[in-house]
Amino acid sequence: MEDTSRVTHYFIDLSRKEVKDPNRFKHRDVPTKLVAKAVPLPMMVRGHWFLSPRTEYSVSVQTAVKQPDGEYLVSDWSEVVEFCTGDYTMVHLLQLQQKAESVAGRMLNFSVFYRNQHQEYFEYMRYGKQSQQDQQELTKYCVNLADERGVGSGAKVLLGTVDGREEIVSLRITYLSQALKVILRSQCTGVMQPSLKDNSGSHGSPISGTLRGIFFSCNTEFDTGMPPNDSPYGPVRFQIPAGYLFNPQTRLYFADFYCMYTAYHYVVLVLAPVNSEGDVFCRSCLPELDPTNNPFLTYTIPETEEAEPVYKHAHDVILEVIFTEPVSLCYGTLNEISGHQLMSLSTANAKKDPSCKTCNISVGR
Repeated sequence: MEDTSRVTHYFIDLSRKEVKDPNRFKHRDVPTKLVAKAVPLPMMVRGHWFLSPRTEYSVSVQTAVKQPDGEYLVSDWSEVVEFCTGDYTMVHLLQLQQKAESVAGRMLNFSVFYRNQHQEYFEYMRYGKQSQQDQQELTKYCVNLADERGVGSGAKVLLGTVDGREEIVSLRITYLSQALKVILRSQCTGVMQPSLKDNSGSHGSPISGTLRGIFFSCNTEFDTGMPPNDSPYGPVRFQIPAGYLFNPQTRLYFADFYCMYTAYHYVVLVLAPVNSEGDVFCRSCLPELDPTNNPFLTYTIPETEEAEPVYKHAHDVILEVIFTEPVSLCYGTLNEISGHQLMSLSTANAKKDPSCKTCNISVGR
């Protein structure tokens, strides 16, 4: 069909690549005025056809000319074209940011960023790459300490009775294990390295699978002003004064807003030291926030040298703060937390609820 000016309708076969069945729209459902002109993605037909971000599609087109008798002269299907939609653009992220701002709530004071993990994580960060000799020396020190305190190899302790049997454990082994824990905590050496952001959150987030960073929290309990004791990530907490990560030498970016089929909503922020690799990346694709004036995370610059900055976080959303550079454990402290391990609240690779009207925008997911 050569006379494109006479085209009155397009027939469109648009499918995700993993979907084998065709998705052909009949000509009366897809009039020219909706799809004939070039429109910016995501394209929508009759209010229900969305192109999701980061998704592979195939598309083929037919054209039709309505004849005087009411019938249609229809062309053959065009060649199939495959394409992949991109990440959220700055426009989409600004829409998400506006939605997040509407539910952020009041601002509460905080003083530390913290990261909850299992003990093995911090032990690896401290001496996972140490030589075997270093680890042997540490164990030898603990053995000598046990000998000095009279905890010999024959020392036993009765734990209790189970099914009529006495449960006895070596006091020396228990002592050595606890001594290692105490020494490792007191040394507080090692460096946490950034890791690649997983696919949790919005499907179109430009940082998923591309940005390296370390996740921190900063939310506090309303009644105590302290970090919560419960955690879905582990019973050991590293906490660091807020000023080490959040200061005039770092930039703050908005990255995502999502929920996981629950009433809780999460806001993802990125802290990147000025002109670092993470900062350069974020400048190209994320909205930057004023660190002294935004509804999520702020600090107040002190008026005198003696005064301390005041740090505040949004109360009605859960903040996930990604710091893009390595963090030395020597700048903070490690402690065990006593609360429950709420594994159901873990956001690792969590998928966003696509039906939530609070945190979704009209681009699929």
